[in-house]
Amino acid sequence: MPSEVRHRVATDQAFPLVRLAGVLSRDTAAEMRSALLDVLAGQPEAVVVDVADLNLAEPTAAGALRDLRAETADWPAARLALSDPHDADRWRDTGWPVWPSPPAAFDSLGDPNRDDRLTLALEPAVGAARRSREAITEACDRWDRSDLAGSACIVVTEMVNNVVAHAQTSMVVLVAVRNGGLAVAVRDESSRLPSFTGAPAPTAYGGRGMLLIDTMATRWGSLALPHGKVVWALLGTGKDGDDGTAAQNVR
Repeated sequence: MPSEVRHRVATDQAFPLVRLAGVLSRDTAAEMRSALLDVLAGQPEAVVVDVADLNLAEPTAAGALRDLRAETADWPAARLALSDPHDADRWRDTGWPVWPSPPAAFDSLGDPNRDDRLTLALEPAVGAARRSREAITEACDRWDRSDLAGSACIVVTEMVNNVVAHAQTSMVVLVAVRNGGLAVAVRDESSRLPSFTGAPAPTAYGGRGMLLIDTMATRWGSLALPHGKVVWALLGTGKDGDDGTAAQNVR
Protein backbone atom coordinates (compact mmCIF):
# COMPACT_ATOMS: atom_id res chain seq x y z
CA MET A 1 0.00 0.00 0.00
CA PRO A 2 1.31 3.47 -0.86
CA SER A 3 2.30 5.33 2.28
CA GLU A 4 0.33 8.53 1.88
CA VAL A 5 -3.04 10.10 2.65
CA ARG A 6 -4.92 11.74 -0.18
CA HIS A 7 -7.96 13.93 0.29
CA ARG A 8 -10.76 15.51 -1.72
CA VAL A 9 -13.09 18.16 -0.34
CA ALA A 10 -16.66 18.62 -1.60
CA THR A 11 -18.58 21.74 -0.59
CA ASP A 12 -21.78 21.21 -2.59
CA GLN A 13 -23.73 19.77 0.35
CA ALA A 14 -24.99 21.14 3.66
CA PHE A 15 -21.55 20.76 5.25
CA PRO A 16 -18.06 20.06 3.89
CA LEU A 17 -17.41 16.43 2.97
CA VAL A 18 -13.77 15.29 3.13
CA ARG A 19 -12.92 11.98 1.47
CA LEU A 20 -9.69 10.43 2.75
CA ALA A 21 -7.84 7.64 0.96
CA GLY A 22 -4.53 5.88 1.43
CA VAL A 23 -2.74 4.70 4.55
CA LEU A 24 -2.96 6.47 7.89
CA SER A 25 0.16 5.94 9.96
CA ARG A 26 2.40 7.86 12.33
CA ASP A 27 4.23 9.16 9.26
CA THR A 28 1.14 10.31 7.35
CA ALA A 29 -0.94 11.59 10.29
CA ALA A 30 0.40 15.11 9.73
CA GLU A 31 -0.93 15.07 6.14
CA MET A 32 -4.39 14.13 7.35
CA ARG A 33 -4.29 16.71 10.15
CA SER A 34 -3.32 19.47 7.73
CA ALA A 35 -6.11 18.56 5.31
CA LEU A 36 -8.78 18.53 8.00
CA LEU A 37 -7.52 21.65 9.77
CA ASP A 38 -7.63 23.55 6.49
CA VAL A 39 -11.35 22.74 6.28
CA LEU A 40 -12.04 23.40 9.96
CA ALA A 41 -10.29 26.78 9.79
CA GLY A 42 -13.28 28.06 7.82
CA GLN A 43 -15.39 27.56 10.96
CA PRO A 44 -17.98 25.21 9.42
CA GLU A 45 -20.89 24.17 11.58
CA ALA A 46 -20.09 20.50 10.89
CA VAL A 47 -17.75 18.31 8.83
CA VAL A 48 -18.27 14.79 7.48
CA VAL A 49 -15.16 12.70 6.82
CA ASP A 50 -15.49 9.64 4.57
CA VAL A 51 -12.85 7.06 5.56
CA ALA A 52 -14.14 4.18 3.43
CA ASP A 53 -10.88 4.17 1.44
CA LEU A 54 -8.57 4.93 4.35
CA ASN A 55 -6.50 2.07 5.75
CA LEU A 56 -4.73 1.98 9.11
CA ALA A 57 -1.07 1.01 9.11
CA GLU A 58 -1.54 0.05 12.76
CA PRO A 59 -4.60 0.21 15.05
CA THR A 60 -3.13 3.08 17.07
CA ALA A 61 -2.98 5.28 13.95
CA ALA A 62 -6.66 6.12 14.46
CA GLY A 63 -5.58 8.09 17.51
CA ALA A 64 -4.69 10.97 15.17
CA LEU A 65 -8.41 11.61 14.72
CA ARG A 66 -8.95 11.50 18.48
CA ASP A 67 -6.19 14.07 18.94
CA LEU A 68 -7.64 16.33 16.24
CA ARG A 69 -11.07 16.19 17.88
CA ALA A 70 -9.57 17.25 21.21
CA GLU A 71 -7.44 19.95 19.60
CA THR A 72 -10.46 21.60 17.96
CA ALA A 73 -13.01 21.03 20.75
CA ASP A 74 -13.06 24.67 21.88
CA TRP A 75 -12.65 26.21 18.41
CA PRO A 76 -14.13 25.81 15.91
CA ALA A 77 -16.09 23.18 17.87
CA ALA A 78 -17.60 21.86 14.66
CA ARG A 79 -19.77 18.77 14.84
CA LEU A 80 -17.68 15.95 13.42
CA ALA A 81 -18.85 12.71 11.84
CA LEU A 82 -17.07 9.79 10.21
CA SER A 83 -18.47 7.58 7.48
CA ASP A 84 -17.21 3.99 7.21
CA PRO A 85 -19.35 1.27 5.58
CA HIS A 86 -16.83 -1.45 6.41
CA ASP A 87 -15.71 -1.38 10.05
CA ALA A 88 -16.92 1.22 12.56
CA ASP A 89 -15.08 -0.54 15.39
CA ARG A 90 -11.66 0.60 14.22
CA TRP A 91 -12.68 4.22 14.95
CA ARG A 92 -14.43 3.54 18.26
CA ASP A 93 -11.70 5.06 20.44
CA THR A 94 -11.54 8.32 18.45
CA GLY A 95 -14.70 9.75 20.02
CA TRP A 96 -16.13 10.53 16.57
CA PRO A 97 -19.67 9.37 15.70
CA VAL A 98 -19.40 6.78 12.93
CA TRP A 99 -22.09 6.29 10.29
CA PRO A 100 -22.32 3.69 7.51
CA SER A 101 -22.51 6.26 4.67
CA PRO A 102 -22.12 9.99 4.03
CA PRO A 103 -25.89 10.45 3.49
CA ALA A 104 -26.55 8.85 6.89
CA ALA A 105 -24.01 11.19 8.48
CA PHE A 106 -25.58 14.24 6.84
CA ASP A 107 -29.05 13.13 7.95
CA SER A 108 -27.82 12.89 11.54
CA LEU A 109 -26.44 16.43 11.41
CA GLY A 110 -29.67 17.99 10.16
CA ASP A 111 -29.95 21.29 8.35
CA PRO A 112 -27.29 23.98 8.75
CA ASN A 113 -28.01 27.34 10.32
CA ARG A 114 -26.17 29.73 8.05
CA ASP A 115 -27.52 32.86 9.74
CA ASP A 116 -25.48 32.60 12.93
CA ARG A 117 -21.96 33.06 11.56
CA LEU A 118 -20.00 35.86 9.92
CA THR A 119 -16.92 35.80 7.68
CA LEU A 120 -15.07 38.99 6.79
CA ALA A 121 -11.91 39.11 4.66
CA LEU A 122 -9.57 42.00 5.42
CA GLU A 123 -6.18 43.32 4.36
CA PRO A 124 -3.61 44.46 6.98
CA ALA A 125 -4.36 48.14 6.56
CA VAL A 126 -5.51 51.11 8.60
CA GLY A 127 -9.25 50.78 9.15
CA ALA A 128 -9.30 46.97 9.31
CA ALA A 129 -10.16 46.94 13.03
CA ARG A 130 -12.90 49.53 12.51
CA ARG A 131 -14.48 47.45 9.73
CA SER A 132 -14.41 44.34 11.91
CA ARG A 133 -16.08 46.23 14.79
CA GLU A 134 -18.82 47.53 12.52
CA ALA A 135 -19.51 44.07 11.15
CA ILE A 136 -19.59 42.47 14.61
CA THR A 137 -21.86 45.16 16.05
CA GLU A 138 -24.34 44.67 13.21
CA ALA A 139 -24.19 40.88 13.57
CA CYS A 140 -24.71 41.03 17.35
CA ASP A 141 -27.80 43.16 16.82
CA ARG A 142 -29.10 40.64 14.28
CA TRP A 143 -28.36 37.68 16.56
CA ASP A 144 -29.82 39.33 19.69
CA ARG A 145 -26.36 39.29 21.32
CA SER A 146 -25.99 43.04 21.79
CA ASP A 147 -24.85 42.47 25.37
CA LEU A 148 -21.66 40.87 23.99
CA ALA A 149 -20.98 43.38 21.23
CA GLY A 150 -18.70 45.59 23.34
CA SER A 151 -16.52 42.71 24.53
CA ALA A 152 -16.42 41.17 21.06
CA CYS A 153 -15.33 44.49 19.54
CA ILE A 154 -12.49 44.85 22.07
CA VAL A 155 -11.29 41.31 21.39
CA VAL A 156 -11.46 41.55 17.60
CA THR A 157 -9.72 44.94 17.66
CA GLU A 158 -6.74 43.44 19.49
CA MET A 159 -6.64 40.41 17.21
CA VAL A 160 -6.85 42.43 14.00
CA ASN A 161 -4.36 45.04 15.18
CA ASN A 162 -1.89 42.26 16.01
CA VAL A 163 -2.14 41.05 12.42
CA VAL A 164 -1.71 44.56 11.05
CA ALA A 165 1.28 45.30 13.28
CA HIS A 166 3.06 41.94 13.33
CA ALA A 167 1.83 39.31 10.83
CA GLN A 168 1.14 41.88 8.09
CA THR A 169 -0.78 39.36 5.99
CA SER A 170 -4.31 39.06 4.67
CA MET A 171 -6.74 37.90 7.33
CA VAL A 172 -10.24 36.53 7.82
CA VAL A 173 -12.42 37.51 10.78
CA LEU A 174 -14.73 34.68 11.85
CA VAL A 175 -17.62 35.14 14.28
CA ALA A 176 -20.30 32.63 15.25
CA VAL A 177 -23.01 32.14 17.86
CA ARG A 178 -21.87 29.52 20.34
CA ASN A 179 -23.72 28.16 23.41
CA GLY A 180 -25.58 31.41 23.97
CA GLY A 181 -22.35 33.36 23.52
CA LEU A 182 -19.97 34.16 20.71
CA ALA A 183 -16.86 32.68 19.16
CA VAL A 184 -14.55 35.34 17.71
CA ALA A 185 -11.51 34.36 15.65
CA VAL A 186 -9.01 35.83 13.23
CA ARG A 187 -7.10 33.72 10.73
CA ASP A 188 -3.88 35.03 9.19
CA GLU A 189 -0.99 33.66 7.15
CA SER A 190 1.74 33.92 9.79
CA SER A 191 2.88 30.80 11.62
CA ARG A 192 3.95 32.77 14.70
CA LEU A 193 1.64 31.86 17.60
CA PRO A 194 0.77 34.42 20.29
CA SER A 195 2.18 34.07 23.79
CA PHE A 196 0.82 35.39 27.07
CA THR A 197 2.66 35.30 30.37
CA GLY A 198 0.39 37.54 32.40
CA ALA A 199 0.00 41.26 32.88
CA PRO A 200 2.95 43.40 31.74
CA ALA A 201 4.71 45.70 34.15
CA PRO A 202 2.98 49.09 34.58
CA THR A 203 5.98 50.78 32.94
CA ALA A 204 6.14 48.36 30.01
CA TYR A 205 5.47 49.67 26.52
CA GLY A 206 2.79 47.58 24.79
CA GLY A 207 2.03 43.96 25.54
CA ARG A 208 -1.50 44.65 26.79
CA GLY A 209 -3.42 43.31 23.81
CA MET A 210 -3.38 39.67 24.91
CA LEU A 211 -4.16 40.79 28.47
CA LEU A 212 -7.37 42.42 27.19
CA ILE A 213 -8.32 39.26 25.32
CA ASP A 214 -7.57 37.14 28.40
CA THR A 215 -9.70 39.45 30.53
CA MET A 216 -12.70 39.53 28.19
CA ALA A 217 -12.80 35.90 27.07
CA THR A 218 -14.18 32.85 28.82
CA ARG A 219 -11.45 30.91 27.04
CA TRP A 220 -9.07 31.74 24.22
CA GLY A 221 -6.28 30.08 22.34
CA SER A 222 -4.59 29.61 18.99
CA LEU A 223 -4.48 26.87 16.41
CA ALA A 224 -1.55 26.30 14.06
CA LEU A 225 -2.62 25.72 10.46
CA PRO A 226 -0.77 24.44 7.39
CA HIS A 227 -0.39 28.02 6.15
CA GLY A 228 -0.75 30.28 9.16
CA LYS A 229 -2.83 30.23 12.31
CA VAL A 230 -6.14 31.12 13.94
CA VAL A 231 -6.39 33.05 17.20
CA TRP A 232 -9.80 32.52 18.80
CA ALA A 233 -11.78 33.59 21.86
CA LEU A 234 -15.07 32.50 23.40
CA LEU A 235 -17.28 35.15 24.99
CA GLY A 236 -20.22 34.50 27.28
CA THR A 237 -20.06 30.72 26.86
CA GLY A 238 -20.00 27.94 29.44
CA LYS A 239 -16.74 27.13 31.19
CA ASP A 240 -16.83 23.45 30.31
CA GLY A 241 -17.03 23.92 26.54
CA ASP A 242 -19.97 21.49 26.31
CA ASP A 243 -21.69 21.97 22.97
CA GLY A 244 -24.51 19.62 23.77
CA THR A 245 -23.28 16.85 21.49
CA ALA A 246 -22.24 13.38 22.55
CA ALA A 247 -19.76 11.09 20.83
CA GLN A 248 -21.25 7.84 19.61
CA ASN A 249 -20.67 4.97 17.23
CA VAL A 250 -23.57 4.05 14.96
CA ARG A 251 -23.95 1.18 12.55
